[in-house]
Amino acid sequence: MTDSQATVSSDATTGGNPVAPAPAGARTAADVVTPALVARLTAGVVGSGSTVSHAPFTGERLTELPESTPEDVATAFERARAAQPAWAALPVRRRAAVLLRFHDLLLARHSEVLDLVQLETGKTRLQAHEEVLAVAVAARHYGRKAPAYLRPRGHTGAVPVLTKVTELRQPRGVVGQIAPWNYPLELSVGDALPGLVAGNALVMKPDTETALTALWARDLLIEAGLPAEVWQVVLGDGPVVGPEVVDRADYVSFTGSTATGREVARRAAGRLVGCSLELGGKNAMLVLEDADLDKAAEGAVRAAFSSAGQLCISVERLYVHQAVADAFLDRFVARTKALRLGTSLAYGAEMGSLVSQRQLDTVRRHVEEAVAKGATVLAGGRARPDVGPLFHEPTILDGVEAPMAVCAEETFGPVVSVYRCTSEEEAIERANATPYGLNSSVWSRNGRRAHRVAARLRTGTVNINEGYAPAYGSVQSPMGGMGDSGLGRRHGSEGILKFTEAQTVAHQRLLPMAPSLGMDDAAYAAFMNRSLKALKALRFR
Repeated sequence: MTDSQATVSSDATTGGNPVAPAPAGARTAADVVTPALVARLTAGVVGSGSTVSHAPFTGERLTELPESTPEDVATAFERARAAQPAWAALPVRRRAAVLLRFHDLLLARHSEVLDLVQLETGKTRLQAHEEVLAVAVAARHYGRKAPAYLRPRGHTGAVPVLTKVTELRQPRGVVGQIAPWNYPLELSVGDALPGLVAGNALVMKPDTETALTALWARDLLIEAGLPAEVWQVVLGDGPVVGPEVVDRADYVSFTGSTATGREVARRAAGRLVGCSLELGGKNAMLVLEDADLDKAAEGAVRAAFSSAGQLCISVERLYVHQAVADAFLDRFVARTKALRLGTSLAYGAEMGSLVSQRQLDTVRRHVEEAVAKGATVLAGGRARPDVGPLFHEPTILDGVEAPMAVCAEETFGPVVSVYRCTSEEEAIERANATPYGLNSSVWSRNGRRAHRVAARLRTGTVNINEGYAPAYGSVQSPMGGMGDSGLGRRHGSEGILKFTEAQTVAHQRLLPMAPSLGMDDAAYAAFMNRSLKALKALRFR
C-alpha cells in the first residue's frame, strides 16, 4: 500500500465530517424490531429455512427471517395463481380504492416504517422519508388514475361503422418482482402498486437484509383491503431464489445491477415473457457558466450524497464549466465537509451509513485506486469506523482520468468526481460518453438553454436545477433508463400498462369482410380499392 492509500483509508477519529448527536431517549433496534413484530410480518413469507439480517449502523444482528427454497417459490406461485382470478374480477375502482386507503394508512403510520428503513439501510431519517413520499404519491396517482389507464378504448375499425373495435387491458397473471436493498419501501411496494391495481397477483423477492420494510408494506396493504394471498413473499440468496422467481413469472419486474439485469432478461426472453429492468447508472450533473453557484452546490450535495450515494439516480460525475469551476468547488467542498453523519432513529443527521461491507469495499477501492493514480481528494476520502462500521465520508475527487475505475464504473456510494469543461458542447459530449443512461442534471439560470441541453442528454430523466427528485416525483411521467440502464419505465401510463396484455376485440356488423350483396371476387376487390381511396381522401386514420 502506498503512503497516499494509507492516508485515504485510515480511520478518522478526529476531524473530517462532524457527527450529529443522538437525542436523549432515542429508540434502538430492540425497541423497534420486537419478536411480536417479526412474527407478524414474517407470517406472510413462504419459507422453510432461516437466515439472519443485520443493522448497518452497528453491524449487529437485527433479526432472524425465514429462508425460501426452490420448492417454496413454487408454492408461492401456486398460491398467487389461485388468488389472482378473483382479484382481477373485481372492478378496477374497487382495486384502486385499496391503494387510496393504503395511502392514508401510510401517512398516518409513517414513523413505524421510517424506523425500519433506517435500521435496515442505515439511512438518515429525512432520506428514509423520501421513500414514504414517493410511495404515497404513487399510491395516490394509481388510485386515482388506474380506472382511466385501464378503461376499454374504442378504435376505428377496418370498415368504419361496420367494424366496432375495442381495446381491452388484461392482467398478465402473476408478476415476479425482485426488489433491491437500497430503497426497500419505494422499490418494493412502490413498484408493486401498479401491477396489483392492474389485476395481477405478485410474488416478490425482496433483499433479505431489508425484508422487514417490504413485509411491513405488505402488511399495511392487506390492512387496506388487499387479499393476503394476492401478494406472496419469498426470501433467500439471490442466485438461488431469483432465477426461480423469473422462471415462473408471467412478467418480471427487476431493479438491480446491469450484470444481473442482463441475466434476468435472457431468462425471461427464453420463456417469451416480458420484463422491465431498472439497472445501473453513472449519472452526470452539468453546471453551466451561468448557473446559480450557491444553489448548484447545495443541489450537488443532495444529488451525490443522499442515501450515502446508494441511489440509482444519484450523481457520480460533475461537469463544471472552467470559468466557474473554482468558485463552485469552494461552495461544494465547504458544504460537503459540513455534512453531519449519524446513526440515530431521529431527524438531524445529513448522511448515514453504507449498507454492507461489500459497498464499503467498493467505495474504498475506487477512492484508493484513484488517489494512487494521481487523483486529488477535495473532501472526505476516509472510512469512519468511529461513527459506525460501514460509514464513509462524503468524498469529492478531482483529477480523475479514464484508467481509474471510479471514472467509468458505478460506485454506488458517497463519491463524486469533478471534471472541468471549456464549453457546453464538451460537457454534453462527455456526459453522454457512457453506456449508461438513467438520470442527469443541468444547472443554468437560462431555462430555455437548460431545456435545449437536456434534450441532447441520453438519459431517461433529466432534471433542471435539481438533482433527481423532480423527475422521479412526477409520477404521471415515465421514469427509466436508456442503454445499459435498463428496459421499460415505471410511473405514468407506461408504468401500469406494462403489467397488462393488450387485447383487441373486433365486432363485425351487418356485412362480412368478404364478397357480399351479389359481388363476385373481382367486383369486391374493386369496391374495396375505391373505398380505401375514399377513406384517405376523407382523412380517416
